[in-house]
Formats: sequence, C-alpha cells, structure tokens
Amino acid sequence: MRASIVGRSIVTIVAGLLLLDGFLQLASPPMMVETLAHSGFAADSGPRLAVFTLTCACLLIIPRLSPLGAVLCTGFLGGAIATHFRIDGFGSPPQLICLVLGMLIWLGMALADPRVRAFLPAGLGRRSPAGWSAGERSGY
Repeated sequence: MRASIVGRSIVTIVAGLLLLDGFLQLASPPMMVETLAHSGFAADSGPRLAVFTLTCACLLIIPRLSPLGAVLCTGFLGGAIATHFRIDGFGSPPQLICLVLGMLIWLGMALADPRVRAFLPAGLGRRSPAGWSAGERSGY
C-alpha cells in the first residue's frame, strides 16, 4: 500500500511538471519561441506542442489511463532527447532532465500499478504473471 502511494506521488509530481511545461508552451513566451526556433521547429509550434504535453500529463494523472500516458510521455521525452542530441550533442542538461523524468515516470508506475509490475522480470523480487514460464516471458 505504501509503495502504491509513493508511486502515485512520483507520477503526480512528474505530471505536474509536464503540466507546467505545457502551460508555458501554450503561453509561448519569447524565450521559448527562441528556443523552439533554435531547435529547428517553427516559431509558432509552441501551442501545438503544448496540447500534446498537456494531454500526456492529464493521462498520467488518471490512474486507469496512466499506463497510456506513461508510454506517450516516454515517446515525447525520447523525441526531446533526440532533438537536443542533434543540437547540443550528448549529455546536455535538457537531455538529462528528460531522461530523469522518463525514469521517474516508470519508477512511479512500477510502484503504483500492479499491471506494470506484472511485466517486470521475476528476478526483481516478485513472481511472474500466472501462466508465464521463463521461456514465454523472454520470447524464445
């Protein structure tokens, strides 16, 4: 029970940060427009990115939809990492922030949701889903 509360708290904090980012993108302050243009995006793409960011954050907050939100956020954050890799190379602060946010999403999901824990390898201290042998789980 405690792990579930901690997990939901982690996911909610990350969703809050994504909501903040989405609202900033929606407002499109001059600094953000400059950053988008520097990244190779159209200067007016902030509001369109905001819709996607806000949608992902809202899906994360709703427990039944949070696995979908986690998958979409992972793709979104991966795209941000790839964009910054193209511009700044490897290990820039935005890349590390996106990486940490993605890891926190999945840590929180694993703690909060038994559906996510069911996909973890059995060696991480939990039993495998009913009916899955080690060969079926590995895909061989």
